[in-house]
Amino acid sequence: MAVAVQILEKLKRKMIFSLPVETIQSEVATRLKKLARTIKMDGFRPGKIPMNVVAQRYGYSVQSEVMNEKVARAFVNSASEAEIRVAGRPQINQTEDATEGELVFEAIFEVYPDVKIGDLETAEIEKVTTEVTDAAIDKTVDILRKQRRTFSLRPQDAAAQDGDRVVIDFEGKIDGEAFSGGKAEDFQFILGDGQMLKAFDEATIGLKVGESKTFPLVFPADYHGQDVAGKMADFMVTVKKIEAAHLPDENEALAKSLDIADASAEGLRADIKKNLEREVKSRLLARNKAAVMDALVAKAELDLPNASVQAEISRLLEGARADLAQRGVKDADKLTIPKEMFRSQAERRVRLGLVMAALVHANDLQAKKEQVKAHLEELAASYEKPVEVLRWYFSDDKRLAEIEAIVQENNVTDFVLSKAKVTEKAISFAELMA
Repeated sequence: MAVAVQILEKLKRKMIFSLPVETIQSEVATRLKKLARTIKMDGFRPGKIPMNVVAQRYGYSVQSEVMNEKVARAFVNSASEAEIRVAGRPQINQTEDATEGELVFEAIFEVYPDVKIGDLETAEIEKVTTEVTDAAIDKTVDILRKQRRTFSLRPQDAAAQDGDRVVIDFEGKIDGEAFSGGKAEDFQFILGDGQMLKAFDEATIGLKVGESKTFPLVFPADYHGQDVAGKMADFMVTVKKIEAAHLPDENEALAKSLDIADASAEGLRADIKKNLEREVKSRLLARNKAAVMDALVAKAELDLPNASVQAEISRLLEGARADLAQRGVKDADKLTIPKEMFRSQAERRVRLGLVMAALVHANDLQAKKEQVKAHLEELAASYEKPVEVLRWYFSDDKRLAEIEAIVQENNVTDFVLSKAKVTEKAISFAELMA
């Protein structure tokens, strides 16, 4: 099979390849004979339909099917023979330059680029670190206690305090006019929990049952209700019910309610610390991995295959539509979303993918079986039934491939950090978790 490759521009190529006519004709004849044994046609017994009748009825579709398959296979073989890595789907057309007994085709396509990665030893990367402190454990304990709090009525003459659950009526007006969503009766919320704008909390705290208060409120510019965003309203709030919060103690009962094996105050804190350390490790890895990827992109030189970028844009677009649909947006699949808004993100993803692939290949950074197993075991340890989690992953090649990709990214991260100029920066637990 003769193969001729021409460079058109950067990554664009034109390849001329040929295919014997006999290859097509032979396969068409074979498929028609097979078809003749199974099809049913009025006026003929099964398996007794004349071949000229079968060819007349099905010849065109079979010819087209065989042609597409054989040409695609011939292109793949020709690209392999020419040692070309094709990016995306080629445009293939039959030419008029056929010789006797041969069909000649012209394919226009892109190839993957050569990736040049600069000296990683000159890359500067800030690596963040943090520790799980007693304060972080205390805060988590408080959150768990709040999740299990109970409420009881305050005395009739008691004022509302931060943390109380209140029932109120409220009405707001802008320039003396009522507005949509500005009025409610028997509305319940917890003071200080962020359920309402801060001005509501401040106005309600200190009021007793039956008391009212009028106060001004400026809606944030980014408020979800666009009709009132950035505007000032006058509200009147009337308190109808006040309940005090009661938080469970940090003790054995709280530990039992959380199904902690060591049901004690010490066991509770130890379990929380273990979970926080796992979460901190995950977030540190993600943040430092992002810094490594930024450094890699900055150090790499390559041209991007347009076919790969367009494919990534399509994936991002479909992901956006799926997200909108999940959020309840009607006819999300029919919305007009400009593709160009995804171009920058798509180009970065393609660039990073090509750079990582080159680095993995050059430095043997593929995910090893033992690494994948260790990663999965660590992941499964956070679940109630680790064995079932492991079985779930190992039973599906696609799920396993996702874990392999994560491990490979971790290998790349560790490799780059071992080469680059790394500066460690300690940040607080709160900053990491924000």
